[in-house]
Order: sequence, then structure tokens, then C-alpha cells
Amino acid sequence: MSTSFLAASAASWGVLMALSPVLQIRAILRRGSSSGVSIAYFGVLTVGFCLWIAYGLALGNLALIVPNGVALVLGLATIGVAAAHR
Repeated sequence: MSTSFLAASAASWGVLMALSPVLQIRAILRRGSSSGVSIAYFGVLTVGFCLWIAYGLALGNLALIVPNGVALVLGLATIGVAAAHR
């Protein structure tokens, strides 16, 4: 198995994982409350996404940049929606 295939597979799965906060956002909007959501948790994840993006940029590795970029945007969106529904 080549490293290019593994990188593409990992990046693709990473994007799918990055989309998972959409489920949390949907639940918050449906309930009208974010009382069961830890904003601090998403804050910690967001810092991690920023670090992985920086590392990916330093390496010039799109397999790190793209999924973590998607995760960063959705993590920030989750924080925004959760904060708005407190």
C-alpha cells in the first residue's frame, strides 16, 4: 500500500470526522438549548486543529491541512451555535 493512498484515505476520513460536529449543531438547534454541550471541549479541539494546520503548512501536507481546516471551521461554528443557545 503506497503512502499516497494512505494519505488520501486518511485525509478523506479526516474530513468525514471533521463533519461530525454538524450532528451536534443539528441537535442544539432542534432542542433550542446547548446545555449538554461543553464549549470548553470544543475550544480545546479548536486549538488542536490550529496546531495541526500549522504543522501541515510547515510540511506542505494537504492531507493534514484540509481535514483540520474543515474541523476548525465546524468547531468554531459549534462554539458559536452553542454560545448562542445558552
